[in-house]
Amino acid sequence: MASTVTIQASKSAIQGDSAEKLISDLDATSTLPLWAQMAKLNPPLPNPRCVPNIWKYDEIKPYLLRAGDLITEKQAERRVLMLVNPGREAPYTTDTVYAGLQLVMPNETAPAHRHTAFAMRFIIEGNGGFTAVHGRRVKMNRGDVILTPTWNYHDHGKDGSGPMIWLDGLDLPQFRHFPVHFVEHFKDPRYPAEDIDTNTSPIVFPWVKMQESLDAAPGDWTTKPYLKPNGQDVSKTLGGSAERLNAGRSSPAVQETASSVYHVVKGSGYTEINGEKFKWKANDTFCIPAWNKYQHFADPGQTVYLYRFDDKPMLKALGFYRVAGEDIEKYVSE
Repeated sequence: MASTVTIQASKSAIQGDSAEKLISDLDATSTLPLWAQMAKLNPPLPNPRCVPNIWKYDEIKPYLLRAGDLITEKQAERRVLMLVNPGREAPYTTDTVYAGLQLVMPNETAPAHRHTAFAMRFIIEGNGGFTAVHGRRVKMNRGDVILTPTWNYHDHGKDGSGPMIWLDGLDLPQFRHFPVHFVEHFKDPRYPAEDIDTNTSPIVFPWVKMQESLDAAPGDWTTKPYLKPNGQDVSKTLGGSAERLNAGRSSPAVQETASSVYHVVKGSGYTEINGEKFKWKANDTFCIPAWNKYQHFADPGQTVYLYRFDDKPMLKALGFYRVAGEDIEKYVSE
C-alpha cells in the first residue's frame, strides 16, 4: 500500500500537479480544504470582529432631533439611530448585540408590529411617553427598563411636549447567524391596550427600585441583575443588569466571553478596555466585545450608576460563557 501511494505521488509530481492546482480544481466541486482554513476556524482565543467603542450622547442627540424634524414616524416606522460598531456594519453594536437610540415626538405613534427578536429598552429622557406591549400600556419614566418579549405586538407613543428618547437593546445580530426572523405588522397603528401600573407590570423595571437595591448593597461596587418574577433572565438571548460604583472607586477587572453594551445612568468616569481609556458621562453608551478585558473607574465626587445588557443568557445556555482565571477543566463536557 505504501509503495502504491509513493508511485501515485510520484506520477502526480511528474505530471505537474500541485497543491495549488488541487485547490483551484476544487472550485468545481463546491468543496474547500480544511487544512487551508484551520487557523482561521480554530483560533486559540476568541476573536470578535467588533471593537470597543463609545457613543457620546451630546454628539448624537442633535442628529436624532434633526431626524425628528425631517423624517415622520410613517416614513421611518421606527425613528432610530443605530449604534454601529466601527469594526462591522449595521446592525452590529457588538458581534451578538444591537443597540440604537430611538426618538418619538409629541402626538406621534410608532405603529404596532411584532417580531421574533427580543427587545429591552432603557428610558433616557422625556415625559409623557408610553409603550403598549401586547395589550399592556405602560408609562415611560427615566431610567426604567421596559421589555418587549418575542412575538408581542407593540407600539410607542408620546403625549405632551418635548421628545422621548430611549436606548433599544435587541438580539438582532444573532439572526444573521440564525436566519429565522419573522416580523408582522398589525392592521391598525395601535394595538388595543389598557393602562397598566408600571410598579406592578412584569415587563417594567422601575429605576427607583433598582437604585434602592443597589444602594442597599454593601461595598464600593455592586451589580444587580434584571430578572423575571420567577427568577429567570429577562430572555433566553439577552440579559440585563445595573451597577453602582462609589465615587473615586473602581470595579473588578473582568475578561469574559460575553459581549456587553453599557449606558451611563448617572455620574462620570472612564472604562479601561484592553488598556485603552474610554471617558464617559451621563447618557453616554459604550460597548465591550467578547474577551476584551475591562474595568470601570468613577470620577471623584459622585456615585456612578451603569445600565448593562449582554448576551450572557444565550452563552450560558449554549455552554459558551467563560471568565478568565477560572478552572478551565470544568468546561470539559461528557
